[in-house]
Amino acid sequence: MLFTAVMVVPIGYAVWLSLFTERQSGLGFGGAETVFSGLGNYTSALGDPAFRDGFLVLLGYCLVYIPLLLAGGLALALLLDSALARARRFFQLALFLPHAVPGIIAALIWVYLYTPQLSPVVKAMEAGGVGFDFFSPSGALPSVVNIALWEWLGYNMVIFYAALQAIDRSVLEAATVDGAGAWRTAFAVKLPLIRASVVMVALFTVIGSLQLFTEPLILNKGTGSAVTSTWTPNMYAYTAAFDRNDYGLAAAASVLLALTAALLSFAVTRLAGNRKERTA
Repeated sequence: MLFTAVMVVPIGYAVWLSLFTERQSGLGFGGAETVFSGLGNYTSALGDPAFRDGFLVLLGYCLVYIPLLLAGGLALALLLDSALARARRFFQLALFLPHAVPGIIAALIWVYLYTPQLSPVVKAMEAGGVGFDFFSPSGALPSVVNIALWEWLGYNMVIFYAALQAIDRSVLEAATVDGAGAWRTAFAVKLPLIRASVVMVALFTVIGSLQLFTEPLILNKGTGSAVTSTWTPNMYAYTAAFDRNDYGLAAAASVLLALTAALLSFAVTRLAGNRKERTA
């Protein structure tokens, strides 16, 4: 019942809403009327270059963000799990704290740090002869990736670290007795044993990446920012709904994005399943 209320009904309503559009009657002087448009909203969204370009932005974002997040989280977790690590609890808390900051607050903090007239970071970079415009067309994507990494790296590190802690210590001791060094133990023993956690994090990261919204929305307010109001598909749907009052188009864009997320999620789980079968 709860699943139906919070998942099936909203999705069904979004699909239903996407099949209608509002049109002005009486040569524009009458009131708006809701008419059935079928797949019209879908063709409008797919035919809009701004919507298609949003998926290209998401592609670039995923290609940079997902490998960095997974590799960074695994590296930090392995370091904390190693015998050489000290003050584990302190570093766990320190790395996790950025995730406790709400996304919109984190984005506002980084927009301040990106703004040349205000940021001590930009001033220090300029003093060192390093010039970089975080709001430029070439700098917008790295700026958003940096904010997202700052927010989520510690969270995923905690998941990986918990999985590593669940490994039977006798297995690691056996690897050490067999002559495996720290690097071989990490990559040949530990990582295969936490494959399920890595797949889970990868799946959630793919879904979360496709929902990119808060960080670019705040970055859009930066001075001279290259991030437009339709920079990602989510922002496109938001603009269509609340700036243009075209709820049918917004619903269609949202449904298309949800279908993309579902297909990619299926691809990730399928790929992980095939690899597991080959290694079994």
